[in-house]
Amino acid sequence: MPARGRFLVLEGIDGCGKTTQIEALRRWLPASGLMPAGAELVVTREPGGTELGRALRELLLHPPGDAAPGTTAELLLYAADRAQHVEQRIAPALAAGHWVLSDRFTGSTAAYQGHGRGHSLALIAQLAEIACGGLQPDLTVLLELPLAESLRRRGHRAADRIEAAGEAFLQRVCAGFSALAAQQGWQRVDACLAPEAVTAALQDHIRACCRRDG
Repeated sequence: MPARGRFLVLEGIDGCGKTTQIEALRRWLPASGLMPAGAELVVTREPGGTELGRALRELLLHPPGDAAPGTTAELLLYAADRAQHVEQRIAPALAAGHWVLSDRFTGSTAAYQGHGRGHSLALIAQLAEIACGGLQPDLTVLLELPLAESLRRRGHRAADRIEAAGEAFLQRVCAGFSALAAQQGWQRVDACLAPEAVTAALQDHIRACCRRDG
């Protein structure tokens, strides 16, 4: 059996640069010398990492007409997306020795639906345990960005349903991410830095993770 692959996650509010940095890591990791021979890099996201997840993503972020979920339904839909994601994509890839790089994971649910919407963090942790079956990332990095800069970067781009929840909600989410990073030992990178500096910091954290875990 191949050695289990590594599971890397980027977290942060919209506008923090996750998409840019995941693309940079997509190019760098396979040639970095860190991944064993034969290992592939699986790049994915939540919600939307599976066929079911893509349908759920539309319902969550761009629901048609009166189909917008209530806050409890929203929480459960994210859990359903994650359960399918872990079972169908993440766990099989890791078991085959591949590496997985995900745009968001359980931390986003705790930040948005917990700190943002006010759902019980204990309940969210229980749902994560059910959905993930104990699976944890090897490395989670928070790209930290002040809300004001997030809003500036977003500019006049149309907001999805979550982004449109208002600045007070988004400020709670920002504070939630910071609290989660401190509580759970995530690494942090200042997302206000130039993109190249953010990429270099991420590379350093991944190298350190590999050294630490052997």
